[in-house]
Amino acid sequence: MTDTFEIEKEENIRKLARSEDLRALSMKWVADVSRHKYSYHFTWLGRPVIQFPQDLLAMQEIIWRVRPSLIIETGVARGGSLIFYASLLELIGGDGRVVGIDIEIREHNRREIENHQLSRRIDLVEGSSVDREVIDTVYKMAGDRKPILVVLDSNHTREHVLRELEAYSPLVTRESYLVVFDTVIEEMPEDFFPDRPWGKGDNPKTAVREFLRSTDRFTVDEEYEGKLLITVAPGGYLRCIKD
Repeated sequence: MTDTFEIEKEENIRKLARSEDLRALSMKWVADVSRHKYSYHFTWLGRPVIQFPQDLLAMQEIIWRVRPSLIIETGVARGGSLIFYASLLELIGGDGRVVGIDIEIREHNRREIENHQLSRRIDLVEGSSVDREVIDTVYKMAGDRKPILVVLDSNHTREHVLRELEAYSPLVTRESYLVVFDTVIEEMPEDFFPDRPWGKGDNPKTAVREFLRSTDRFTVDEEYEGKLLITVAPGGYLRCIKD
């Protein structure tokens, strides 16, 4: 029964991924709701998570499968995603930890994160994720922990994300993931980010494309984009296939 269920599920995912009409409709929906700051509407255990619920479900699947000892996330914002990851590690058990890196962790956000009942699983690192000192600090925190999962969700320019990919990808262990959020920027209308340093041609997706040309350790896990359709990370779920 389970095998039949899985076979049928995989076939339906392939059909979804091949549907150009559904993909176009999903992208239009993403663009339309993003004008209303859709990702800002949700919380996880009391903290704004600033993420699409669909991508949170995908991250839950990955974390439950990989069971990482360490999750590293660049971009802290209000801390909801750190709490989300910490809650999953709590369910898994063991001593798994989350490291959140941000160039500025505002005092009220730090206070809420540190006062949360799951804060014992969270470490905060303030500074640019591509500064040598910050990178060295994170590597020391990683130590010999395995598996390690990395999530990139800070400055979305091609240059910054590419530097993050080069800095943190060596930490990702085989069969774990390097997830790059907001690759969807490349698919959005030309005028969507008038007050940001990123946009079409200069964003996480262009960084991922360049990164993948330089390494054979990672491949795009197309299943996630195929079954989610509604996602801010098309082509951004990278599975590590080599040590």
